Amino acid sequence: MKKIAVTGLCTLFLLAGCGDEGEETTKDNNMEQEHAHMNHIDDGGEIPEGLEEAQNPKFEVGSKAVIEADHMGGMKGAEATIVGAFDTTVYAVTYTSTTDGKKVENHKWVIHEELEATDGKGIVGSNVKLNAKHMEGMEGAEAIIESSEDTTVYMIDYVSTTDGTEVKNHKWVTEDELSEVK
Repeated sequence: MKKIAVTGLCTLFLLAGCGDEGEETTKDNNMEQEHAHMNHIDDGGEIPEGLEEAQNPKFEVGSKAVIEADHMGGMKGAEATIVGAFDTTVYAVTYTSTTDGKKVENHKWVIHEELEATDGKGIVGSNVKLNAKHMEGMEGAEAIIESSEDTTVYMIDYVSTTDGTEVKNHKWVTEDELSEVK
């Protein structure tokens, strides 16, 4: 009987250590872990209606830049090719994925042209519906705007620094999330 109880306790401790730690994030865990369960979707570079090309982007279309953001695994430090540059308002949003029901907190970035207002389009704290298709489970999700910023955003291609996966048409990184190639 003691052997069964000890085995049961060991199994309990083992299972307790296998929880989904990716859902509970701290500042030390960074955005990469928070979005580890998310899948980027290459939508062929489809540009939302009404989005205007940037007049004077710091990084020209076709140029290279180093990614300083860690929105997803393998992103930070990768060399990006600029596919598009646009002037708009970007939002960090919290939403629940329509595919797996997981809460995604402070997702960066969704742009103004990808929002459908439900109680105040573009106002921090307001509820919006996402019309973005660049991440699995994002399209049609109800979201809360956490922050906003007027800036130039970029659509980029890069190769993941962690697994060598080629990522095409990643949306979006902001100008301050890129640096010049040295």
